[in-house]
Amino acid sequence: MKHITAFILFFITILSVNAQVLKPVKWSNEVQKISDQEYVLVYTASIKEHWHLYSQHLDEGGALPTEFVYDSVNKTNNYELIGKAFESESITQFDKVFQMDLTFFDGEATFAQKIKLLNPEQKTIKSEVAYQACDDSKCIYEFEEVVFNIAQAKPISETVNALISTENIFNPTSKIFDPVSWKTGVKKLNDTQYELTYTAVLDSKWHIYSQDNKEPMGPIPTEITFKNDNKDFKLIGDLKESETVEKFENAFQMNVKYFEKQAVFTQVIEVLNPTLNTIQAESYYQACDDEKCLAPAFIDLDINLNGLATEDTKATNNIDEEGNDNKGLWSIFFIAFLSGFAALLTPCVFPMIPMTVSFFTKQSKSKASGIKNAIIYGLCIIAIYLLLGTAVTAIFGADALNALATNVWFNLIFFGLLVVFAFSFLGAFEIMLPNSWANKVDSQANRGGFIGIFFMALALAIVSFSCTGPIVGTLLVEAASKGGIAPIIGMLGFSSAIALPFALFAAFPGWLNSLPKSGGWLNTVKVVLGFLELALAFKFLSQADLVLQLHLLEREVFIAIWIAIFGTLALYLFGKIQLPHDSPLPHISVGRLSLGLIVLTFTIYMIPGLWGAPLNLISAFPPPLDYSESPYGVGNSKGGSSANNSHDDLPEGAHLLAPHDILAFNDYDLGLAYAKKVNKPVMLDFTGWACVNCRKMEQNVWPKGNILNILKNDVVLISLYVDDKRELEADEIVDSKLRPGKKLKYIGQKWSEFQTIKYKSNTQPYYVLMGHNEENLNTPVAYTPDSDTYYNWLQEGINNF
Repeated sequence: MKHITAFILFFITILSVNAQVLKPVKWSNEVQKISDQEYVLVYTASIKEHWHLYSQHLDEGGALPTEFVYDSVNKTNNYELIGKAFESESITQFDKVFQMDLTFFDGEATFAQKIKLLNPEQKTIKSEVAYQACDDSKCIYEFEEVVFNIAQAKPISETVNALISTENIFNPTSKIFDPVSWKTGVKKLNDTQYELTYTAVLDSKWHIYSQDNKEPMGPIPTEITFKNDNKDFKLIGDLKESETVEKFENAFQMNVKYFEKQAVFTQVIEVLNPTLNTIQAESYYQACDDEKCLAPAFIDLDINLNGLATEDTKATNNIDEEGNDNKGLWSIFFIAFLSGFAALLTPCVFPMIPMTVSFFTKQSKSKASGIKNAIIYGLCIIAIYLLLGTAVTAIFGADALNALATNVWFNLIFFGLLVVFAFSFLGAFEIMLPNSWANKVDSQANRGGFIGIFFMALALAIVSFSCTGPIVGTLLVEAASKGGIAPIIGMLGFSSAIALPFALFAAFPGWLNSLPKSGGWLNTVKVVLGFLELALAFKFLSQADLVLQLHLLEREVFIAIWIAIFGTLALYLFGKIQLPHDSPLPHISVGRLSLGLIVLTFTIYMIPGLWGAPLNLISAFPPPLDYSESPYGVGNSKGGSSANNSHDDLPEGAHLLAPHDILAFNDYDLGLAYAKKVNKPVMLDFTGWACVNCRKMEQNVWPKGNILNILKNDVVLISLYVDDKRELEADEIVDSKLRPGKKLKYIGQKWSEFQTIKYKSNTQPYYVLMGHNEENLNTPVAYTPDSDTYYNWLQEGINNF
């Protein structure tokens, strides 16, 4: 189908331009000499503005790739091609016309074909270039003859030599992604102060993360560090960033803040050294799209202060986040609406429905008047809670609590708040507003008219505060942490659920007879909410513990607490435990019994988590598997105290990867040497500490019986962490091959560059099966969640070994 689309597009283009000749690409060529027998045929394409020339390496079904065709007879007798043509760096973006990612060149493209001359008498080499070029509205397809004169060969230039020496790093078939480009700017504020601007321009569908992402198990936040501050200059205030998109990401199972299209960072500095010319900085960031994340990258960002203009060079942020914001606000509204519905079923609110509706219908002169008054009453309830949401937004600001969302103290305070709310729901005490408030408001409710109805609604809000307060408080803090108008939307959803029954039952008073009678079940709802708030509280305590790395609330402790909470809730629902405000329970209703069985099942499900089970249903709540007292769970039945427990019989540099006991190396040379010693193939695992898909593979695919057996017995696993920020030893620091003039400073940089150069890939996870001569046994694979496919890949490589 894509072939047909490309053909139709090409055919229509030909018809539309038959009256004019378009020549958007001009070709030039030359021959460069490597040795007496080896030469390089260099093709240079000059491309008009707004036009694209496509790479040689495109997937089928899209645009037509650039191709070089040689006279087969002449080639066979006089020369031979050495490999495929190298090409200069290209751009890969999603093309709306072809509905796929395409790799193309803008401005200029260089292609270099190495040849070996078989006949010294050969003077010329004829070739033909077939290429397609497109702009935003049309495409052309051309053939052009190119003739090379061997006698006019020039010495090989540095540019061409660098191109054919890169091992084709930027060849799109190698799956090297480079979705982020940086530019800098500066504005002079006064004689000593400057505003520095760092702008990251992002490819379509790619994003980098805000510096506010502090979760240890979340994405890597963007950092900009300055190399000579506090000596030649000092920083004024914090590094500011442009607006971000906040969204729940399934990959990290949490809300994250990130940039789309571009990110702008600004920093004001005061120069202390008047001879200072250059501000040196380094950016550290991670780029991800919807499917994959790249290894964290470092890039130098230097700004020259000499000869700058005083006008503002700060880039503006053109992020269109309306769609993402709408999604986030709709989800807040929906959750708040459900919370309001839960508040309706508490003993402070539910009995008020028939009482209030009956009051309106009896006091009104007609049914229509009663319905109107009840609807006004509902709208007043909504208005009161909206005022509360507006006040929170105005007092705290759109983003104040958002900045605290990953703060340790915020998580600790929220933990304490939820514990207080939970104990209130469990009946330890009631959270109430002063009685004087209720008396004053109640006196105003007798005035009649709209004012009286408004004060009746306010009286309801005050009287029911002991039940609605904990829910409203939780909602407000959670919504305010999103920033913007989220608290207002949250209160709109909550109050709509509260107000809706008053309007409906006023319009259809006969429905009141179908309402269940008030009774002990209302307190049961309140108690269940208390247990849920108590369980949720420990999530916030766990986040604070993770950030501080105190290891006070490790995985086993967290799961044990949840087992205790939900186990107690199950006993309560079965009537084995009673709280002070409970009514006598002569029998258990079907609904209560069903809920009790669900809670008991959930409690039993969590028990294996104490012994290292992954508990995928609640993976977003407890600490990760590696944040535990023992990698093998309570009791550590397999012995040792950590995942890296050492045994006398382990080879040098090896450890047992918990919880599966897979022998693993983190040193390439030691792992390869051991593989040769035991005569087993090597499995390279390019991974990262912050790589979520890596953890999914390790927790969901590797434990499968047939796969685990291979990993433990048939291969030698070498795990190389590309985001390892430990510094290299002095004798290991070498020049970067990808960043000329730069040094590799960190262990992660070493493995990331190794993966990029040798395997033409820079995404993780990435798995390679290789032999003792470092040759691939089969085609490497990336994230492979299907266990059968992954097993077949392993088996293929082992058979080839």
